[in-house]
Formats: sequence, structure tokens, C-alpha cells
Amino acid sequence: MQVILLEKIGKLGGLGDLANVKSGYARNFLIPQGKAKPATTANLAEFEVIKADLQAKEALALKDAQAKAETMSGVVCTITANAGDEGKLFGSIGTADIVANLAASGYDVEKRDVNMPEAIRHIGEYDISVSLHTDINVAVKVVVEASEDEE
Repeated sequence: MQVILLEKIGKLGGLGDLANVKSGYARNFLIPQGKAKPATTANLAEFEVIKADLQAKEALALKDAQAKAETMSGVVCTITANAGDEGKLFGSIGTADIVANLAASGYDVEKRDVNMPEAIRHIGEYDISVSLHTDINVAVKVVVEASEDEE
């Protein structure tokens, strides 16, 4: 199925590009999310009318993401968790824990934007990336420490 992209989508293309995608992906994700429209002649004509507004909105989103990236560069996220004697955590640290810690520090990010290869299960330092825009990723250092609860 051929669609007109209404915003930049990684690996598919940029604003205004025509992309061939599977019909289920277009029907169930791209079109309901407002990221694309079917490539009909009526939609192509309508896109030419609203193209300037979409480009301005995309430029504003990119500018906001760049400003956020400058403030987030070098951020260290310190999380304290229960751990055993050998440094293995009782449980794990996931994306929700990192988002909550960043929110407490004043950085508003979405859970889906945190890129972790797998959950953190040991104390130590880890480097993860946070996607603020399709073009902008910020490296965040996560430090996991054992809690000092002694009974």
C-alpha cells in the first residue's frame, strides 16, 4: 500500500515522501496515529495545501528536541535498589524506573523513548540512549547502587 508520510519516520522516509508499506501497518498504525494518509489523488492535492504547516510543525519539534538534548547532555541517573551481597538485584531496573528518575530530575521523557537492550539486573554503571526525535538521541548514564538498608 502506498502512503504519504505526514512526518518523518525513521527507516521509511521524511515528510511528504511516498512510501510503500504493508497494508496492515498502514491501516493499524500509520493512518490511525496521524503519521500517514493513503496516497490517493485527493489526498495528494490536500497534502500540497497543508505541506507548509506540517513543515513548520516538524521544524518546531526538531528545535524543541535540540534544546532538550542540550540540557540533557551529560545527565547521570542514579537509582538505588535492593541487591544481594554479590551485586545482583532483587528484581530489575526497567525503562519505567529510568523515566521516573528522570522526571524527578526535571527531564520529561516518554517510556517508549528510552532505548535499553535489556533490563538492568546488577549494580554498576550503564549507558543507555533516549530518543528525543527521530534524528536526536541523547546518551544517559545510569548508575545502579545497592540500598544501605541494614537490619
